[in-house]
Amino acid sequence: MIIRKIPSEGLSHYSYFISAAGIAAVVDPRRDCEAYLELARDLDVRITSIFETHRNEDYVIGSLELASRTGAAIYHGSQISFAYGNAVKEGDTFRLGPVELRIIETPGHTFESISIIVTDREVSDLPYAVLTGDAIFAGDTGRTDFFGIERRAEVSALLYESIWKKIIPLGDGTLVLPAHGAGSVCGSTISDHEVTTVGYEKQTNPYLSLSKDEFMEKKVNEHHYLPPYFAQMEQMNQEGAPVLSHLPDLRPYLVDELRDIRENSQVLDIRSPTSFAGGHIKGSLSLWKDGIPAFAGWFLSYDHPIILVDDFNCHLREVSRHLLRLGYDNLEGYLAGGFPAYFKSGSPLGQFESWSVHDLARERKNGDLFLLDVRDIANVRKYGMIPEAHHIYVGELPGKLGEVPMDRKVAVYCDAGFKGSLGASYLAGKGYLRLANVLGGMGAYLRAGYPIEHAQ
Repeated sequence: MIIRKIPSEGLSHYSYFISAAGIAAVVDPRRDCEAYLELARDLDVRITSIFETHRNEDYVIGSLELASRTGAAIYHGSQISFAYGNAVKEGDTFRLGPVELRIIETPGHTFESISIIVTDREVSDLPYAVLTGDAIFAGDTGRTDFFGIERRAEVSALLYESIWKKIIPLGDGTLVLPAHGAGSVCGSTISDHEVTTVGYEKQTNPYLSLSKDEFMEKKVNEHHYLPPYFAQMEQMNQEGAPVLSHLPDLRPYLVDELRDIRENSQVLDIRSPTSFAGGHIKGSLSLWKDGIPAFAGWFLSYDHPIILVDDFNCHLREVSRHLLRLGYDNLEGYLAGGFPAYFKSGSPLGQFESWSVHDLARERKNGDLFLLDVRDIANVRKYGMIPEAHHIYVGELPGKLGEVPMDRKVAVYCDAGFKGSLGASYLAGKGYLRLANVLGGMGAYLRAGYPIEHAQ
């Protein structure tokens, strides 16, 4: 038996490849499925089945993509209707030679959530591992906020029962193989542990030390951000995403061509905040390449073409993967020659200021300044705020634009300066003219010894 975990960077998503006796199963595949095909070739096995532990919200599931290239059957939970695949229920079993995959229904994160118990019958009748989807993670448990506040207690109770009646009884030595790791938006305190077990989670996972009532209360009061693209992911994953078979073939746009289509396109600048502040295409969005999985879904639409801008176009393939996993099939092209081609053309540049924390300290004495904190609320509570700052999480800025005055200078800060550049670029695209991004953000501010105030 071979079990391989395949991480998807940025999303903190894990899929799994399980093989024995010349056949294999893939659990929760991503849309760019070459990794599974290459692994199957390397191991000389045939992928015959694909399992989805639940309808994912944070990325496009790659089941149809992988099935189109392997002929594998797709299986998922039965409690909602999918437009593709086969429904499974409690107790259904599948065999990879001596290896048994047994389905258990573990609702809570979603109603149709399943987990898969892996047992190597050739060795023992004891469970070897359980693929838990988003029911339980290392140090955390799945979100229960997708069905509105009025149903959160109900689904939290379901999740508690799933964990304690279905997963914990499998035994302390059973490996726990979740669908996400640290940094995922599908949990709040996921530990950065490569491997965990039922027994380890019983001893260390703070949610597993709670009574049912305490667990439900904690889950009901959890805070999670809900990016608008989640709704698009749910629809695509229930109805089935288009099969693309390969990464998009990006078209190189000359500067004049980009100028002609600019009004109906989304220009995504993936350079660093310092590069963006020094000069950029007016109206473009500053989103560094490693931040795309976390933040693209807050700002990019699925309707208008996306054009990438980089310095030397070294990261186009990587960025294409990130956007493909989020369902952005409208990624169309890139600026040929990179940003140097743009400024060499004599085209007008957009700019805003970059400040150090010392510049900010001086400017704060000016009563005209509006200081905007765009960090996650968890970091605001943990590290405090700069006095007189106004907090709006960067992802929620489009829905709260009216809270940011246009007649004052706006200085944006975050943890280090990357989300600050994203926020400032969004404001610039909406017509704000007096902007600054604080490089180093709250981290540099604290290290410089400036005073803070704690959030209420």
